[in-house]
Amino acid sequence: MRALTIRQPWIGAILHGPKRRENRSWRPASQHIGTRIALHAAVAVDRRAVLPPGIVPAWPDHRGAILGTATLTTAHRAADCCAPWGHQEPGLWHWELDDIHRLEEPLPCRGALG
Repeated sequence: MRALTIRQPWIGAILHGPKRRENRSWRPASQHIGTRIALHAAVAVDRRAVLPPGIVPAWPDHRGAILGTATLTTAHRAADCCAPWGHQEPGLWHWELDDIHRLEEPLPCRGALG
């Protein structure tokens, strides 16, 4: 199973909140579309993160571990879509996630952004 490394607070918003897409600078490999992927919490935090209004991070701040799984259903180029989670920066890809499941206990694991 492939793993997608995501920084806090974004992985928390996926696993415990309403976020269902992840912004990436690359398109996922076509063989991963429609498959389950592991969701890995990076050790680093996105210090520039600004959550949408009304979203308060009340989830655990786990880092450096697999925290759950999701199905990568599709990916598309950023356009005027996916608010408030999809950044509209040129060149970004929106990875759509579905069927998200949290693990009962974090599984310590080294990851690698990119």
